[in-house]
Amino acid sequence: MSQPINSTRLFNASCFALITTAFSFSIRAGILPQLGTEFNLTAEQLGFINSMFFFGFPISMVIGGLVYRSVGPKTIMQVAFVSHIIGIVMTIYSGGYTGLLISTFFIGIGNGCTEAACNPMIADAYTGLKMNKMLNRFHMWFPGGIVVGSLISKFMTDFGFGWQAQIWVIMIPTIIYVFLFFGQAFPKPASEAVGSIAENVKAMFSPLFLFIFFCMAFTAISEFGPQQWTGMIMSKSGASPMLILALVTGLMAVMRFFAAPVVKLLGATGILWTASFLTAIGIYLFSTVTGPAAYFAAVIFALGVGLFWPTMVGFVAQYVPLSGALGMSIIGGVGMLSTSIFQPIIGGWIDADTAEKAAQGLTGDELALAAGQATLSTMIAFPAVLIVAFGILFFWMKGRKVENTAAVAAH
Repeated sequence: MSQPINSTRLFNASCFALITTAFSFSIRAGILPQLGTEFNLTAEQLGFINSMFFFGFPISMVIGGLVYRSVGPKTIMQVAFVSHIIGIVMTIYSGGYTGLLISTFFIGIGNGCTEAACNPMIADAYTGLKMNKMLNRFHMWFPGGIVVGSLISKFMTDFGFGWQAQIWVIMIPTIIYVFLFFGQAFPKPASEAVGSIAENVKAMFSPLFLFIFFCMAFTAISEFGPQQWTGMIMSKSGASPMLILALVTGLMAVMRFFAAPVVKLLGATGILWTASFLTAIGIYLFSTVTGPAAYFAAVIFALGVGLFWPTMVGFVAQYVPLSGALGMSIIGGVGMLSTSIFQPIIGGWIDADTAEKAAQGLTGDELALAAGQATLSTMIAFPAVLIVAFGILFFWMKGRKVENTAAVAAH
């Protein structure tokens, strides 16, 4: 007799695996200044370290999506566990720039495997409305976990804990998800609902998919660019960078939970176009304000980026359905790849702006703040491109029949 599937335990394990991803994002953002100081790294080098997180993610996510039906979620999560352990331990004992590059890449691999395995596994473990409900609850834990990780990093830094101790914290949800998955029966992968992989690929060469592919590169960096550099840029602003990150991601979690009525009101294209304006305003405010006003900027920024990612994926599911699960994986992958490519570029901007402001006679905290805000003003270009692109998309899609928009975008 086969072992019964404990869907609740599998779901809880998946949530802790996603919390591991969220902790690795927020805590690594929090310790970035400490890494720069201890290993005498430039902002560009820190950018390359950040990029490895986002580079490993799409590689394993896309490969995991391709092999999910043949190997199943258990094997993919075993790879995730090994990658997380290697990444965490190697980070702590990295000894310098090269070690940090490699360790961050392994953490990215583990995070991508988590996405590739847990999303379809939850979909296979539940049916109908219950499936949509559980998928929404699962995705809550990325921004929710970032809130918790940001606060942990802040308090540990305030109480004098080094960056190594903070990295060890990522091991806690890792061990928990392994314990919960251990010895469990996994649901068998369901057959692909939409065509063969060849048919999925053919659908991805449609003009609409290619347009969204281009836009996703800019929506992702508009979201993750400012967030990943919060600690470096806002540390001298008079506001707590980790509280800013916690505020942004906390609002994102709430927005995603209540996404359905918002999408029903504005539609997917209306949300995307509105979000691009709010994101640009939020980044502009970050580049100009200091002190408590930075928290107001964080609220505007969160209102902008909060629904970017799920709405983009939902748009593909709705309007390019023949691309199937592979199409959604590719859209997510290009978002992470774009973020990886832009990280060292943003770091280079910080180095250049620091040199320019230093030449003007600025020093110390004043120099760090001025250079960081100058870099943020350059980042406004990302959502500015989207204001134009999503304006085109809004009128392009006007009049097309909308089917079950709210349910798709909420997922």
